Amino acid sequence: MKRIIKIVGVLFLVIVIVFLVRSYLNLKDRHPVYSANLKVDGSDDLQLKAGFAAISVTPEVPDRWEDKNGDAKYNPKDGDTFTDKNGNGVFDAVWIAGFSNKKPANGVHDDIWARTFVVDDGKTRLAIVALDAIGFMNDDVIDVRKMIPEEAGITYTIITSTHTHEGPDLLGLWGESPFKCGVDEEYMKFVKSQIVKSVVTAAQKLRPARLEISEDLTGAIPLVKDTRKPEVFDSGLRLIKAIDKENENVLGTLVSWGNHPETLWSKNLLISSDFPHFVREGIEKGVFYNDSLIKAGVGGVCVYINGAVGGLMCTHPSLVVKDPFTGEEFAEPSFEKAAAEGKQLSLLALNAMNKPATTIDSASISLLVRTISLPIENNLFKLATALGVMDRGTNGWMKMRSELSVFKIGPVSFVTIPGEIYPEIVNGGVESPEGNDFGIQPVEEPPIREMMGGEYKFVFGLANDEIGYIIPRSQWDVKAPFTYGKDNSPYGEENSLGKETAPLLHKNISEMLLELKEM
Repeated sequence: MKRIIKIVGVLFLVIVIVFLVRSYLNLKDRHPVYSANLKVDGSDDLQLKAGFAAISVTPEVPDRWEDKNGDAKYNPKDGDTFTDKNGNGVFDAVWIAGFSNKKPANGVHDDIWARTFVVDDGKTRLAIVALDAIGFMNDDVIDVRKMIPEEAGITYTIITSTHTHEGPDLLGLWGESPFKCGVDEEYMKFVKSQIVKSVVTAAQKLRPARLEISEDLTGAIPLVKDTRKPEVFDSGLRLIKAIDKENENVLGTLVSWGNHPETLWSKNLLISSDFPHFVREGIEKGVFYNDSLIKAGVGGVCVYINGAVGGLMCTHPSLVVKDPFTGEEFAEPSFEKAAAEGKQLSLLALNAMNKPATTIDSASISLLVRTISLPIENNLFKLATALGVMDRGTNGWMKMRSELSVFKIGPVSFVTIPGEIYPEIVNGGVESPEGNDFGIQPVEEPPIREMMGGEYKFVFGLANDEIGYIIPRSQWDVKAPFTYGKDNSPYGEENSLGKETAPLLHKNISEMLLELKEM
């Protein structure tokens, strides 16, 4: 008996040591001397150049599988089987990010992309990348920046995620089980190399350009639902069209709107960028009814960037979307519903671009970048980080490196947010509902857009990181009694770093915007 106890004790000790070593390696800072801090004071009136590129990051999906019970989860115990198309004897799963674990792709509906807009004023060169992914961690952003060749001349690279829930897992949280990372290392290397190619290609295509700024701040409201009170949206369409000054060709467009690309919802098994695919197609190639062109596209490369999607902003299955031509109504998730949504958004964007609010012939770029450190208060995030399921390191004991930037180009100002910020922090309307955990009044005031300079104000969500939901502290709610008369804690807090995230981000952004105004 003593011998058995001794053996068990030794085995337990070995397991503990292995866990501690593995946790140390997973938590180790992957970029220990890196800082993105940067300040560029653009005070001159300079000739602008713009360049665009779209490079595919579509994965290979070698195998197919049969979902016997229709639960969109691969489980052989349910009778699920796979077809080994590449003949290697194993199921080569491409884990789809979003909604649940154990959801392997069963093919590709549409290509997913790294789309880049590079803007240059002769002194500063910004690369703005929109990646069709649920998120892209700051560690990985830094990896990409280090891979971009110096001759590309990039001053600062911003990598945003469209937040599609129909693409491969690049965060690690949606693998075969909650304890297995869903990131395919080879695919991640491919994505990073394709992002670099997209940035370099866009820089090579730089042309003298003027920028046309357009807005439709109300037309897209019916296409998004806020599933958590208070109901505040980031539903305004904000657009930039870059036109070659020498030949009048459209080089590309940037469109920003705040909504989760999850219209296809939880049972979809095909790789897709969701409704952004149809938005980009419509803006570039035109909007069609059957084979008839209803509204001509503008050409070039369309870059779709998400806004404030916390809350949760989505085209929920309970929200009906109408086809703009037939009037057919779509409630159940489907590609037809995503297409109808994309057509409506494309028409709104194209109509707005027909009447630009302002044109920028020359300007300069002013830029501020700040590296920040955020506490990881969420115990599940701590465990996921320690186990290596959430694929990123730390830069201090349970602290996460992240990043903010603010910049302006003439009358247009920009703020980048490293996650899914609640729209009330951006546009106003933070509340202090009865039952909030701290019994406090709103902290994140004034709203970000009110502090931004310039007449036209873009807020890019999921930029240079994905830290989860950014929730106003006065709306934080994990303890009973719950806010707004709810019986349970609302969704959001379980996928947030913690209650201090929003106040810390708001404070830093406030300071940066004040400094930007003085530049």
